[in-house]
Amino acid sequence: MHMSDITSSPALCVAMSVYNGERFLAPAIESILGQTFTNFEFLILDDGSSDATPNIIQRYAAQDNRIRPIIRDNRGLIVSLNQLLAEARAPIIARMDADDMSRADRFEKQMAFLEANPDHGIVGSWSEDIDAHDEPWLVEAPEHPLKHEEFLHNIRFGGPLLCHPVVMFRTDIVRQAGGYHAAFKHCEDHDLWLRLSSITKMANIPERLIRYRHYPEQVSKRHATEQQIGAAVAYEAWRVRDGGHDDPTAKLNTLPAIEELDALFGTEGVARKVRAHVTSGILHSPTGLRGQGFDIILKHIRDGGDRKGLWRTAGRLVKYGEPGRALRLTAALATS
Repeated sequence: MHMSDITSSPALCVAMSVYNGERFLAPAIESILGQTFTNFEFLILDDGSSDATPNIIQRYAAQDNRIRPIIRDNRGLIVSLNQLLAEARAPIIARMDADDMSRADRFEKQMAFLEANPDHGIVGSWSEDIDAHDEPWLVEAPEHPLKHEEFLHNIRFGGPLLCHPVVMFRTDIVRQAGGYHAAFKHCEDHDLWLRLSSITKMANIPERLIRYRHYPEQVSKRHATEQQIGAAVAYEAWRVRDGGHDDPTAKLNTLPAIEELDALFGTEGVARKVRAHVTSGILHSPTGLRGQGFDIILKHIRDGGDRKGLWRTAGRLVKYGEPGRALRLTAALATS
């Protein structure tokens, strides 16, 4: 058993929520237990898993007294993240997902950064992208920004912000911001970053402190359209706040239909902008193109929206086994 020097007031709390995560859970846990910075509590919340996840958690908890297991019924990721935020006993929280792996010096590097930069409330890092078999996964995207000014630029003009499972943040600041908002399912982290950007400085360490896993079953792949809708609405909410007005999404538990967004924001054209964002965001997503995202694209075309990349998308639909949708998209492009 690991007998650490941890007390009832550890320096760091590691927050992990798991749902049916048996496939990758053991290496994820071991990557935390092997950190060079050791003064932490490790909250692992099982969100009602039906696989071997609870047994794996209990086995590791019996071996290392820094682990505090929470085993309960299924309530969803956002409820779980907010519970972890509420139960944390440390002034700093490190997020971790059950399918990734942290580099051994991750906590040491991030804790040192926050100690040296008291005006920063959150710090992430770059990622090493891998597949389900720990092999390299090619990502054709810009690196995450390093300085707060670059974050503000990316918010305004588009671009990545933070990789959620590698962030470390000051507990009181995220509690002050209201934690994760229930309405932004599947993009609750992006909404939080936008809200935090106005109350604290943000940064990324230019080192690959996490091995971030990509595979077909992960949430971002299965819920691509909902994720894009939420991200677009979160951006519109940020624009409202940035203009000095009250956020119309602040008290929502669920987001309204896209057609109702103009009324929610009291501004014409919000729904159209959201459809445009979703269209550009799911052009390479098989799940999005096979699901409700396809109807959003058709409405975007009827609205007279930008058609960039849409002719190629028709060919992609054939490749995805959707020739009927390919014909409908081609007809829409030809007649609008």
